[in-house]
Amino acid sequence: MDIFSLFTLCGGLAFFLYGITIMSSGLEKIAGGRLERILKKMTSNPLKSLVFGAGVTAAIQSSSAVTVMLVGLVNSGIMKLSQAIGVIMGSNIGTTITAWILSLSGIESSNFFVRLLKPESFSPIMALVGIIFIMASKSNRRKSVGAVLVGFAILMFGMDVMKDAMAPLADMPQFTHILTAFTNPILGVIVGTVVTAVIQSSAASIGILQALSMVGGMTYAMAIPIIMGQNIGTCVSAMLSSIGVNTNAKRVAAVHVLFNVIGVIVCLSIFEFGYVLFHFKFATNNISPFGIAIVHSIFNIVTTILLFPFTKLLEKMAMRLVPDKKQSSKNVLLDERLLLAPTFAIAECYRQTIKMAELVEYNFINSTKMLKSFHAKKADQIRGNEIKIDTYEDKLDAFLLKLSNKELTEEDSNRISQLLLVIGDYERIGDHAAYILKIAETMKNDDKRLSSDAVEELKVIVKAVSEIFAMTLEAFRTDNITLAQEVEPLEAVIKKIIRKVKNRHIQRLKDGNCTAELSFMFSDLLNDFRRVAAHCGNIATSVMQLQDSTLDKHEYNHRNKGEDIQFVSRYEDYKSRYSVSKKSSVEQV
Repeated sequence: MDIFSLFTLCGGLAFFLYGITIMSSGLEKIAGGRLERILKKMTSNPLKSLVFGAGVTAAIQSSSAVTVMLVGLVNSGIMKLSQAIGVIMGSNIGTTITAWILSLSGIESSNFFVRLLKPESFSPIMALVGIIFIMASKSNRRKSVGAVLVGFAILMFGMDVMKDAMAPLADMPQFTHILTAFTNPILGVIVGTVVTAVIQSSAASIGILQALSMVGGMTYAMAIPIIMGQNIGTCVSAMLSSIGVNTNAKRVAAVHVLFNVIGVIVCLSIFEFGYVLFHFKFATNNISPFGIAIVHSIFNIVTTILLFPFTKLLEKMAMRLVPDKKQSSKNVLLDERLLLAPTFAIAECYRQTIKMAELVEYNFINSTKMLKSFHAKKADQIRGNEIKIDTYEDKLDAFLLKLSNKELTEEDSNRISQLLLVIGDYERIGDHAAYILKIAETMKNDDKRLSSDAVEELKVIVKAVSEIFAMTLEAFRTDNITLAQEVEPLEAVIKKIIRKVKNRHIQRLKDGNCTAELSFMFSDLLNDFRRVAAHCGNIATSVMQLQDSTLDKHEYNHRNKGEDIQFVSRYEDYKSRYSVSKKSSVEQV
């Protein structure tokens, strides 16, 4: 083996890594929002977490990526440490799928149908179909399927290149001498750990080992410790990702290390003692890629079976290793590690947007109450919430813009667009709530009173705007398009009421029943309520657009509403409920 063979080996490894990256990215896109939707359901108990972890890792083909994602989820407060443990165990099982795929390259037979199972036989066809899907298809989902097919073909090509580069080793006596060093199981574990830690991919290190096994001379006794060491090497990514996170997130990385290290100690001890006592005949046989896949699966499944009953103990051990620190207990609003899994990241942005909206709801309801009775403590709470709302907007906008640069499904891309619009609308409603509070405070400090007619009119408007806000929030929270359709007719009624009240106000001003200063305040209040209703209308339209991406906001808002039977019916209903007749009797707000 010369220097050029080494170059070829490095090139094969590069193709392998690139292929598995493309394939895992495509698989994640195909899974789409389904992974996020089942997250809460599947992590409700350890067994479900185990299944979920295996499924996710099998989908994205990277246990390291799953563990790093878990660190981000726990750091953001989305998941608890107890939920993450089961997922970690499951991810070790899910990652064995890669070894089975790669083992197909070791098939040897003259039978036509058996030869069809060899990746070198069908991967070129997969690459061709994948390219056609990517270039000719308009569907993002089909493009993702194409990426998976092309990625698989590339990684298998890389596997073949590594195999061919290593072929000359079979004729080198020096190579045989090197292999004898691996009869020491401790050295084997160290080599497996170091190689995996360096290339940051257990799949790639398994691929290298399987390519090496095809050269010949590597026995089961040599390979088993290396395979076990590879599992320890995968912990490096999690350990690096735990830098600068809260205590519970650090414990996720600690659990991953404990699980793999304890598993290696137990399983290696069982194998070595068994080998000494029973002299396993298979241990001295040459191992094949298929044999490596079997060993890899058995090791991870056995480790999981042995340690699964001790999840609580693992949690306690992690808590001992990473003790509580007051300064690190705070959850991060949006952990950047979530960018590794855009689907989960978008779900967290959606959750945080709802939290922001709930703060806005509190501010709006209580600022309107201040018009009747001012409370200094509540006013301070509203001001504090307004700062939080602005922080939410800044953090969410920045995070969503980073997410938008990722390769996304059409569904995820539409959700990001919706959130960016909705966040702006809720922030503006928060601003209007602050303006209402300021007017209420000025009236309190200057001892100003609105006329009885103005008070009654405001009661009607506040009640209507409170309903449209609550309706909008619920529609956004539940993606309820039916409820979102209720918003527009109520918005139209509110606008009509405000126009009517403005005309009455002008008349009172002419009649001398209102001072100029109070007139400005009252007009500002009306404008604030009108704008809140308008922002609610925007949010409701975004909910409908998410369900129907063909819906154009401008065209929707400017359609002939008089011909829309449903709109007219709802409009008349709201019109009858909210009126500003001179002797109106409306509930107190």
